[in-house]
Amino acid sequence: MTSKFSQDLDQNPGNHQALTPLGLLDRAADVYPDRIAVIHGERRYTWAEYAQRCRRLARALIGAGIQRGDTVAILAANIPEMLEAQFGVPMSGAVINSINIRLDAPAIAFILQHSETRLLLVDQQFADVARQAVKLSGLQLDVVDIRASDVPDAAPVGVIEYENFLAQAPADVELRYPEDEWDAIALNYTSGTTGNPKGVVYHHRGAYLNALGTTIYARLNAGTPVYLWTLPLFHCNGWCYAWALAAVGGTSVCLRRVVPDEIYAAIRQYGVTHFCGAPAVLSALVMGKPKDWVKPDAPIWVACAGASPPVTVIAQTEALGFEVLHVYGMTEAHGVNTTCVVQDAWAAMGDDERLRRMGRQGVRTAVAGDMIVADPSTLQPVARDGKTIGEVLFRGNLGMKGYLKNAEATREVFQGGWMHSGDLAVVHADGYIEIKDRSKDIIISGGENVSSIEVEEVLFTHPAVFQAAVVAVPDEKWGEVPCAVLELHPQYVDTLTQDDVIQFCRARLPGFKTPKHVIFEPIVRTATGKLQKFKLRDHVAEIIAKREH
Repeated sequence: MTSKFSQDLDQNPGNHQALTPLGLLDRAADVYPDRIAVIHGERRYTWAEYAQRCRRLARALIGAGIQRGDTVAILAANIPEMLEAQFGVPMSGAVINSINIRLDAPAIAFILQHSETRLLLVDQQFADVARQAVKLSGLQLDVVDIRASDVPDAAPVGVIEYENFLAQAPADVELRYPEDEWDAIALNYTSGTTGNPKGVVYHHRGAYLNALGTTIYARLNAGTPVYLWTLPLFHCNGWCYAWALAAVGGTSVCLRRVVPDEIYAAIRQYGVTHFCGAPAVLSALVMGKPKDWVKPDAPIWVACAGASPPVTVIAQTEALGFEVLHVYGMTEAHGVNTTCVVQDAWAAMGDDERLRRMGRQGVRTAVAGDMIVADPSTLQPVARDGKTIGEVLFRGNLGMKGYLKNAEATREVFQGGWMHSGDLAVVHADGYIEIKDRSKDIIISGGENVSSIEVEEVLFTHPAVFQAAVVAVPDEKWGEVPCAVLELHPQYVDTLTQDDVIQFCRARLPGFKTPKHVIFEPIVRTATGKLQKFKLRDHVAEIIAKREH
């Protein structure tokens, strides 16, 4: 039986339009035409100018033969052209692939091949690796070179420079907005733990919703935000922040080098109100604080993702005038999916308890849909006891379309109608989740599960420890045991021994959770601040094998 609410009540252009973040740019240009949208050194673009450049890029791509559904890749730092591509490429009907600038030529070549890239935009800072990658790919690519005065000049990779490419854009070409909100908007490659990375396909609907969600959880809608690009734009399209800033007419401050001196200088010069980063960025800010730094009158909001920032780091960061907002998400779900919403009652708690709660991954964002922590096989939610571990599962509009050309992996990640994160967590009585480990990183020692994150949290309480990572290493008796890799504060280098660390942990952890091995060396992370423990496991296993033989 047809409902009365369905009779003669059809969709039409007057009541239905595909959701897309591209419309946010059009609105920003209309509402905030004279407000500054982009700052990079001496360069300034208003929202009207920025929108015009994005549209010109789209028309130039169409004029160059780009079709709907083609892949247009960009290899660039956080510069204005990278921001323009976030809108301009999708406006041409193409799918944007922002490539990790830390990758080597073979890895970039694989991405170019797998994505069937038609055109590549190259920041001259990465001209050499791009040239090698294009050659290795064997593809006949159109390459557009992005020249800049803030990096050394380099031999061109392509046959045309970016500004000249924009200048030749046909003026009478119609922009290509999505025909369906399920159309692909972006392609992001994961840093795979084994084999080649997987291509995560985003859709216009998810990008739009997460952009609006970002304005809520990150408090971008309070005044006029000035956002500093410490987060790489190649990482989940900058967690959708480029699109979110258009929704509120905010200002993007571009930053090539994410180092404390330049972060603090930008904050002072431009009145930065927001930025993002991994816990390592917070630690760097604490260590690199200028001697003349004065805590600002209004807090600067910092969205921090990755492993839980140590309580001590949160406290030190707060003391500098930064308000830390802990978030969590996954590439497969358009970036940020949970946030540690600060409750009013926490203000009355002691600092230790308040900061401990702030370090949790929290609750789902307003647009994230459903989230449970459950047994991945039965999908039965775990108890809210803060102890029982399950896998974090998502369901809703932020889920990716799937993995490009990988039906098997797509079916696996969506098994049971939920998106499987691969992250293990507990749920506290208040419903807030706390990540305990990656499913692949949990240490099983003598039949007991050891959370590497739990051990790391203890290690971070030692005053000498700057960075800590715990991984499993093989053990003849126990199968595997925890091994701690520690990077010490400069003043403590060569002051700690392995026995010192083991005794420190033994006083605070059960014996089976206490590291059996300790290695002192710098900890290498990816460009997004992530620690690739599968690589670290192999590395430390070699070191320990040499020690024992």
